Amino acid sequence: KYQEELAAYQAAHPELTQPVVPDSSAVAAAPVVESLGAATPDSTRLAREVAVLGDFLAAAKNAAPQEIVVENDVMKVRFSTGGGIVRSVTLKDYTRYGRQGERNEPIEMFVPESAKFDLSFFIKNGLNNVKVNTSEYTFTADPVIRTDTAQIVRMRLPVAEGAALEYRYVVYDEATPSRDYLVDYTVRLVGMAPYMANQSSIGIAWSNTSYQNERGFKNENMYTTVAYRVPGEGSIDDLSMSEGAKEEKISSSVEWIAFKQQFFSSVLIARDDFLYADVAYDTASPDSGLIKAFSATMAVPYTAQTEQYDFSFYFGPNKYAVLKKIDDAQGQSLLLDRLIPMGWGIIGWVSRWLVIPVFDFLRQYIPSFGWIILILAILIKIIVSPLTYKSYISQAKMRIIKPEIDALNAKYPKQDDAMKKQQEMMALYKKAGINPLGGCIPMLIQLPILIAMFRFFPSSIELRGQSLWWAHDLSSYDSILNLPFSIPFYGDHVSLFALLMALSTFGFSYMSYQQTASAQPQMAGMKFMMVYMMPIFMLCWFNDYSSGLCYYYLLFNLLTIAQTFLIRRMVDDGKIHAVMEANANKAKNKKKSKFQLRYEELMRQQEAQSRSGKKAAFYFFRSFRVGFPGAILTSTTPWGGTCVSKPLSVVVRSFCLHRSRTTCVPLMPSCLSVKPIFAGSRVLLNNPTAIAPSSRCLT
Repeated sequence: KYQEELAAYQAAHPELTQPVVPDSSAVAAAPVVESLGAATPDSTRLAREVAVLGDFLAAAKNAAPQEIVVENDVMKVRFSTGGGIVRSVTLKDYTRYGRQGERNEPIEMFVPESAKFDLSFFIKNGLNNVKVNTSEYTFTADPVIRTDTAQIVRMRLPVAEGAALEYRYVVYDEATPSRDYLVDYTVRLVGMAPYMANQSSIGIAWSNTSYQNERGFKNENMYTTVAYRVPGEGSIDDLSMSEGAKEEKISSSVEWIAFKQQFFSSVLIARDDFLYADVAYDTASPDSGLIKAFSATMAVPYTAQTEQYDFSFYFGPNKYAVLKKIDDAQGQSLLLDRLIPMGWGIIGWVSRWLVIPVFDFLRQYIPSFGWIILILAILIKIIVSPLTYKSYISQAKMRIIKPEIDALNAKYPKQDDAMKKQQEMMALYKKAGINPLGGCIPMLIQLPILIAMFRFFPSSIELRGQSLWWAHDLSSYDSILNLPFSIPFYGDHVSLFALLMALSTFGFSYMSYQQTASAQPQMAGMKFMMVYMMPIFMLCWFNDYSSGLCYYYLLFNLLTIAQTFLIRRMVDDGKIHAVMEANANKAKNKKKSKFQLRYEELMRQQEAQSRSGKKAAFYFFRSFRVGFPGAILTSTTPWGGTCVSKPLSVVVRSFCLHRSRTTCVPLMPSCLSVKPIFAGSRVLLNNPTAIAPSSRCLT
């Protein structure tokens, strides 16, 4: 690390007391060789500064900063010569909620007074090494250079005669969002090599505080964090959500770091990677108008041959179509689109390859987002309709054989007959061609699509500021009544879309319960949870969520109810029963598989054991190894003991097992009829308490 590399210098010069990597929370004046005195310069102080820093840095330390304003079609960027930093960024196409609850203020990416960007390094001054924190000095600025597609801002920090640190910012105006939200930032070391101390890295500290931009603090804070990407990884990492402070030390190289909010991000991209990074945030209070204070401390490698560093800033929206087009120097995607929380695995695939393309396509032709969401809900419903139909058919089959299931329950009322009842019930399912999980599996297959929609709507910036009926912003909650108090787990307002969604969930749950309870009596105990608790839970959960998401779920529930009524009219239970009878006749002549025969034999043995008053014990073996004579078989008992046996080819010569949980007692070597026990197989023991050397052989 940077601090370790300069330990020799600090040991040789005790006056060097400042840490090499600057503090990202505050980069105050930090004298290295000696105190420079009060902030107001006088002749004595100036003389001391010149002696410590040299003429050029002493002059830059006391110069007054100036601001430079550059803008394109999408943003206005204010630069300050004080530290040579980006002081503020205003997005022209987006507004945020003000103190009065109205969306009428332009988006400021961060509080200007909180903006910090500091490079720290050591230079030689005689026999001393002087630490330079660029945030303490005022740069000199050249006139802005304007071309057809860009504006260039150059600032210099003179260090010595013929040596300077030069910043070059490029703001693009190409009418291409993936370029126009980027600010290329180049750091050049002009003639600096003779003056740089012996060091292997240069420290960077970046920090700022972001405003609260959305209507609900809690919901926006849930999506606000620090994210970063390790080079070569196919995903990104973040600090996760917290209502307090959080930090992380990243020891590996880092490609970019993002101060991410729900819909906007400030990203610092290192074209040649950072050596490491320490990132952190602290959450503001809900009534402060702020959301989080971000900080990141990094380092980049340095050698005497280093002439420049290439970085880029991204100040803009978390918009998939923009972020996915931002590449590195080799043309490879930087995966900035992963800043949008679309979910992992198959859920992310559904969002990227199904939901977003369809949504963007519809936006080209339909101006109303209410119609777009309706069409999207219909298309998703059509896609999952085969699964819904299959689930309904499975439930219809269960409903048809319910009298036979009731007869089995009446035939085997005792608990001792549970195994026999289960065996005959499985035979009944097989004869009727029913999969007991047939109603659940189609619903599980639909889950990735439903979860993808759940992730898409709250993070889709396209819905931000779009109105529908009484909802003024589909990305935030809709409120038809603001309460003078806050209800625990609910909130201080009433969202009508969330209320309607909860009512539609109640209707759908009640209809589903009636259908499943008639076919599966065990579902009767779930009525309270399914019919009543689930809608209440959804109401409390979604009251603060995106009104666009609540509107989508409302439409989806209504379409599902209508689809169920339609399927009921189309499906004839009599025809299904006839098909089931035909399947049963075919199954009579079908030969049973070896697995079925073994399973039935095991069930018969367990039933006989149960009837004789003895309890059967099942043991699972997680590891098994068979080899040549003399090899070792190792298995693990459920209570943690380890058993070792010596197999002869594939015939176990001895076996050990004991209930004491601590020891294993071997069987007699004459037990040669034991078949090999493979990993995960079950072994039925006639004596559940212990197996002594005199015990009978396992069969």
